Amino acid sequence: MTVPGIISDLDGYGSNDGDSDVCVERKIIVANMLPLHAKRDAETDKWCFSLDEDSLLLQLKDGFSPETEVFYVGSLKIEIDANEQEEVAQKLLENFNCVPTFLPHDLQKKFYLGFCKQQLWPLFHYMLPMCPDHGDRFDRLLWQAYVSANKIFADKVMEIINPEDDSVWVHDYHLMVLPTFLRKRYNRVKLGFFLHSPFPSSEIYRTLPVRDDILRGLLNCDLVGFHTFDYARHFLSCCSRMLGLDYESKRGHIGLDYFGRTVYIKILPVGVHMGRLESVLNLPSTSAKIKEIQEQFKGKKVIIGIDDMDIFKGISLKLLAVEQLLQQRPELQGKIVLVQIVNPARGSGKDVQEAKRETYLTAKRINEVYGSPNYEPVVIIDRPVPCFEKSAYYAVAECCIVNAVRDGMNLVPYKYIVCRQGTPYMDETMGIKPDSPRTSMLVVSEFIGCSPSLSGAIRVNPWDIDAVADALETAITMRGSEQQLRHEKHYRYVSSHDVAYWARSFMQDLERACRDHYSKRCWGIGLGLGFRVVSLSPGFRKLSIDHIVSAYKRTNRRAIFLDYDGTVVPHASIIKSPSPEVISVLNVLCKDPKNTVFIVSGRGRSSLSEWFAPLEMLGIAAEHGYFLRWNRSSEWETSPVAADLDWKNIVEPVMRLYTEATDGSNIEIKESALVWHHQDADPDFGSCQAKELLDHLESVLSNEPAVVNRGQHIVEVKPQGVSKGLVAEKVLLRMVDDGTPPDFVMCIGDDRSDEDMFESILSTVYSPSLHMAPEIFACTVGRKPSKAKYYLDDAADVVKLLQGLATASSPKPRRLAHIQVSFESTV
Repeated sequence: MTVPGIISDLDGYGSNDGDSDVCVERKIIVANMLPLHAKRDAETDKWCFSLDEDSLLLQLKDGFSPETEVFYVGSLKIEIDANEQEEVAQKLLENFNCVPTFLPHDLQKKFYLGFCKQQLWPLFHYMLPMCPDHGDRFDRLLWQAYVSANKIFADKVMEIINPEDDSVWVHDYHLMVLPTFLRKRYNRVKLGFFLHSPFPSSEIYRTLPVRDDILRGLLNCDLVGFHTFDYARHFLSCCSRMLGLDYESKRGHIGLDYFGRTVYIKILPVGVHMGRLESVLNLPSTSAKIKEIQEQFKGKKVIIGIDDMDIFKGISLKLLAVEQLLQQRPELQGKIVLVQIVNPARGSGKDVQEAKRETYLTAKRINEVYGSPNYEPVVIIDRPVPCFEKSAYYAVAECCIVNAVRDGMNLVPYKYIVCRQGTPYMDETMGIKPDSPRTSMLVVSEFIGCSPSLSGAIRVNPWDIDAVADALETAITMRGSEQQLRHEKHYRYVSSHDVAYWARSFMQDLERACRDHYSKRCWGIGLGLGFRVVSLSPGFRKLSIDHIVSAYKRTNRRAIFLDYDGTVVPHASIIKSPSPEVISVLNVLCKDPKNTVFIVSGRGRSSLSEWFAPLEMLGIAAEHGYFLRWNRSSEWETSPVAADLDWKNIVEPVMRLYTEATDGSNIEIKESALVWHHQDADPDFGSCQAKELLDHLESVLSNEPAVVNRGQHIVEVKPQGVSKGLVAEKVLLRMVDDGTPPDFVMCIGDDRSDEDMFESILSTVYSPSLHMAPEIFACTVGRKPSKAKYYLDDAADVVKLLQGLATASSPKPRRLAHIQVSFESTV
């Protein structure tokens, strides 16, 4: 906060009066609604605008430095005629740094009242449209309106953004695909998103037909924020189950690797603006209202509830709990009052009307049964209530109850705590001694976002009416000293974790998340909402066939290492044996006397020797190099460092135990290794079991000559001293010993085990035994972070490259003609 009690004015557009070279830090805040009030001037018939000082979007500005220029992009709460839009837009930009979106009326209706409120909002609050009477089914037209509206918002951001310097912060579920449009236009834009609603569990979220598009939209951000770990956990689970993405904690920060970019996850509940609340408490109207309320409810304990009118706020459940309390504790009749302030509904529909009807019927029944001519146990205030009046009720109430069945955050408890603390001015006005003890009691639902941060509150399951009634009784009968301790604990947290702290912390994390933007090369791939940016190291580029063929032609002692699965044969292929095309092209390369060609695979030697039987001069390293054969006529060599395989008798029973306990898992038994696969198991359970199996095996094998590795959906145990890297090293040193040191080394692979080969090649070729460094082409398959310098997109690209090398081989066998034609047609 800048000045307590005052929200700092918005910076004027272009207000930098200093040196023109000074770079002003700029933030662009994007949300569904602008932080403005609007009304027509009766005399001039012109629109007049003012700042909405209760808007979170305006208050978060206090978390930025005073020099920061803040722009807002969003819609107005009123509809502006087309012929007035240009004038209004200019006025809002000049006076308030606001850029209005002006969605057409029909689009706004389908976007907000349609897709946002009738489909996303219920789903994110765990309500599925099981039948037409309970929620609206997915409507493709409403989804298209949502996407169109997001595109308009993105276009407005593009009108004002300086993409290299500005930070963009997008807010809430209305704009979850907007990041895709921005990232597509500006690959390196600094982009954050904060979700103010709950994020549902994967079992609920996966029912959404456009689930992947929305997830990819959020993953096009650099930082995604949530109020609680539960919401973040659900998002991460959805990314894992639906997109196959893994996450890890990096120095305390959760990060998702998404095509070479790290998308960070921020978990921090929003706070309140202390200055704004205290300034309202200092108003004379607030003090007057407090005295009025105290007089109205003299001799009674006031319980306050302030909620929007919707089906998720649990107002009727709250009333049932009060009814239960009055029934089981008759002596409280006439002594307690629930004041329920109902904010106007944000959506429309029969569910809102049903909730309102049930609330009024329940309140009427309670008042008829337990009330009297001068006493109503339930007072419902269903009208627009100004801030000073709400603050007055907060200040008077001995207990506040928030009983929502599902809510993103809910700041009512925070506001209640601040108002119960009061201010020196209010104390003086009310005749309260400055050192008098402050108390407050909270009964909060365990299903709301602020619940984890309020450790002194009485947490309840709102569906358990008896438990809520008991909690209310405990709250209003608790000793004053304990109430004071709970209040002090809450006030310390709320006052130190205000909205400025939240905004400052989010922006600091966004800056850190974007630190590597310009140290990497970026590519945009994918169409429409499937667009994403691949971010890789600067020296990483696609391997050009012309480039490698040129080097191939001018060299005479070539070493070629090829992985098998995912490199010369696609992972997706049902047929795992090599195609005739692969056999043919490898045959040409092997027959060139200048080449030493090896297939280096994790597969067993029987399969590999059978598949590559036609290739007389092909070298094969099976099971990551445990078995090695220099050509078809030579004997298989076994790794001398790994002769002891007795550890397999320990590992297999342990793996069988986990296989029996994990549906969809299986064991692959190799001659030198054992592999536990869990790709067909439940993603979360399989991953959890893999981690447990890894720990279990590392423990029982601590004194055995074996290593345990975890890979993509596998846990593998293999002998120590066996790796693809050692195969490459052995072959290269053998060439040196034979007096034919390599002057060309090519290595292509697609997974983690191949990274060992890339690393080994680089360390071996620069060793003193090689007087002249060869030309090196380490190449991974797929655009992803790698120790290789080059990449090819897929196995088809690998085969094309091999065809190019075969065409340049010498001598050329006669049966190569069809390869020559095929290659020339692709080039």
